Amino acid sequence: MKILFIGGTGLISTACSDLTIKRGHDLTILNRAQTKKIPIPDGAQLLTADVHGDFDQLAATLAPHSFDVVVDWIAFTPEDVERDIRLFQGKVKQFIFISSASAYQKPVKNYRITEETPLENPYWQYSRDKIACETRLLDEYHRNGFPVTIIRPSLTYGLTQVPLCTGSWQHPYTMLDRIKHGKKVIIPGDGTSLWVCTWNADFAIGLVGLFGLPAAIGEAFHITSDEVLTWNQLYEQTAEAYGVKLNPVYIPSNWLAAWDGEYTGSLIGDKSNSVVFDNSKIKRFVPDFKCTVSWAEGVKRAIDWFEADPGRQTIDEAANQEWDQIITAFEESFPKKK
Repeated sequence: MKILFIGGTGLISTACSDLTIKRGHDLTILNRAQTKKIPIPDGAQLLTADVHGDFDQLAATLAPHSFDVVVDWIAFTPEDVERDIRLFQGKVKQFIFISSASAYQKPVKNYRITEETPLENPYWQYSRDKIACETRLLDEYHRNGFPVTIIRPSLTYGLTQVPLCTGSWQHPYTMLDRIKHGKKVIIPGDGTSLWVCTWNADFAIGLVGLFGLPAAIGEAFHITSDEVLTWNQLYEQTAEAYGVKLNPVYIPSNWLAAWDGEYTGSLIGDKSNSVVFDNSKIKRFVPDFKCTVSWAEGVKRAIDWFEADPGRQTIDEAANQEWDQIITAFEESFPKKK
């Protein structure tokens, strides 16, 4: 099949690119490729265009090409999917929208999440925008047959990203460095909330397995690991990979959100909630989908990757300073009894 990835050079999409090519598909990646060298995998083609730029220019770039499946990795707002509908209505057999599992009801009324769990997140605009995108695409499917499939990843990681609850997304080694050197690290609540992290190459098996599948049109899927761990376990296993003892500081999520409003969405609207995903639907549609990389194994691989090259060990000093300030303020407000 001929596959188009819009974006396609991120943590999840790179693993999916590799598997797409490995399975013999013809992959094209659409990327603006202006500010840095784009790491296009061997066997893929690059189309250079700014998907958020001039529509007519974008349409002209795509006009000479035809695709069976289009995956948009970087659509975040209803305006983005309106553009996609204009570009691909009547021109592709399947359009895959990458949504987010954070769109599910917060707080959930049933701890076990299925694709039928309501979509409602009053705490995070990012999630509400994804919900609006899903609503618009499914409306276009029901009204005009737009061949959409919706994918809801949860916290997916790989060699270049260890997504701990209060880490730095831009410089993920920052939290690893704190753990490595025994510094205090913030864990929201008491660390007993359940969470699911998924290795990117495992996720790819589920996504690529849906390519060209007529039964997947008009359907939504989350694709996650079946391994469920507490945040305590996730942090502790990271420390164990370094052979050190974890030094946690437990701070309520609402206290963190009062300090910095950015925590409202990422914690109260997402990671502070316990999540257990029922993956039976993706397993029915893609029988070979199975997650084989545990967190203990995946985080060890990522740590080895970071430690192999000092150039990868960038530190977010601003984040470090803020975490230290938060910890100091919290401990002064709630001193331990002597």
